[in-house]
Amino acid sequence: MAGNSDPLTPRAKLAVTAGKAVAAASRAAGRGSGSVIGGRVALKLDPDLLARLAQNLDCVLVSATNGKTTTTRLIAEALRAAGPVVSNALGANMPAGITSALAGGSDAKFGVIEVDEKYLAGVARDTDPKCIALLNLSRDQLDRAAETRMLAENWREGLAGSKAVIVANADDPLVVWAASSSPNVIWVAAGQMWKDDAWSCPSCGGVMQRPGDDWFCGECGFRRPTPSWALSGDHVLDPHGSAWPIHLQLPGRANKANAASSAAVAAVFGVPPQVALERMYQVQAVAGRYDVVQFEGRDLRLLLAKNPAGWLETFSLIDPPPTPVILSVNARSADGTDTSWLWDVDYTRLTGHPICVIGDRKLDLAVRLEVANQQFQVCENLDQAVQMCPPGRIEVIANYTAFQDLRRRVGN
Repeated sequence: MAGNSDPLTPRAKLAVTAGKAVAAASRAAGRGSGSVIGGRVALKLDPDLLARLAQNLDCVLVSATNGKTTTTRLIAEALRAAGPVVSNALGANMPAGITSALAGGSDAKFGVIEVDEKYLAGVARDTDPKCIALLNLSRDQLDRAAETRMLAENWREGLAGSKAVIVANADDPLVVWAASSSPNVIWVAAGQMWKDDAWSCPSCGGVMQRPGDDWFCGECGFRRPTPSWALSGDHVLDPHGSAWPIHLQLPGRANKANAASSAAVAAVFGVPPQVALERMYQVQAVAGRYDVVQFEGRDLRLLLAKNPAGWLETFSLIDPPPTPVILSVNARSADGTDTSWLWDVDYTRLTGHPICVIGDRKLDLAVRLEVANQQFQVCENLDQAVQMCPPGRIEVIANYTAFQDLRRRVGN
């Protein structure tokens, strides 16, 4: 992008310096990475700082309910083939965290930015992105996010007429409706396991018809667009019909779908699919997700699942019974305080696995498992749960703050 080699005004430089100092103090006090508080301070001093930091970058924004942190990381790896990248790789995805991340990338050519669904339109205004990737929308944090149709409406209004190339999942009706207001959309057939948020048409409210992998509204004619990129088994099909093999260290169909969308994004920036997909193999874990750690003589695989769509995908990749499973659920503000979503998860998929339940809301989860006729034990903490499991592999599935608690306990 053309522009002054140093776009920062004296005020902006002061804001960046102050933000970094506050972040360093927060880290020294043991209060996490400091990126959010540092970004907040910087934006207070210069409210236009995010736009200033982005103006010399070719930016891609990534937003979704599930998979945005992983996809952000895959895109960042792919784009490094074409130049230095700055990214909010740890998932601080609101304006303060994004500002903090970009402030650390003075030599970068590309900005690969994960954005919380509710902030997408505003961040798009500030960063003037070259590309926006929209993966999915599903129910999550119901107490603060309202319902998915409203989020789709916000995206549709906020992205209307956007100059960005929108890379969007053709299999999610809510995403298609949101992206359809944009003049330049690349459709990716990335699939959609969780369909329970898209049985009514987002355009007219009619009943959605879903024959096979297709979908359409029988009342207004709103329908699945023809994709130019597609996930097909272990390959990505590009717009020319060529099939490129996906080799990932990350498990599961959902991550192959993330790779397909990431390859389509990389192509927008001139990185060919073969190069992009080869680079994605480098990613072994994302902010602790999918890591296997040794703890109390066992191998724990740490899996994050924040909402019904995420739990469904996670159940599909765990080792078969009788591999033990530890489930941990909290309901702190970062998780959403409403646990009614537990009733939308099909826990019968865990039949045959020994289950241990921990976390702040272990009793809520225990009631849900009881109704699903699962065999389980309620434990006080991770240590007790692990001791109840035989030596070997344990699958540990946790929602957001429960996952952070687990990482601290196992020293990951």
